[in-house]
Amino acid sequence: MTTCVFIQIRCKPGTTYRVAEEIALKEIHSELHSTSGDYDLLMKLYIPDGEDVGKFINQHMLDIPNIERTLTTLTFKAF
Repeated sequence: MTTCVFIQIRCKPGTTYRVAEEIALKEIHSELHSTSGDYDLLMKLYIPDGEDVGKFINQHMLDIPNIERTLTTLTFKAF
């Protein structure tokens, strides 16, 4: 069973498209959307079984330039 995670991403001004392209090249996401508000992008991804959520995100996102801040939301099977 995989873990569904949503990550909101704030990019340095003028770099949102470049950040989105870098994420797309990594092919780790299920969905990637441009958003309004405090964050520029919203990414949905599934963490593979047995993987530590924090380590997985750090290993796959820390090398992407121009990301200023992220906010990760974990999901739980409630229904």
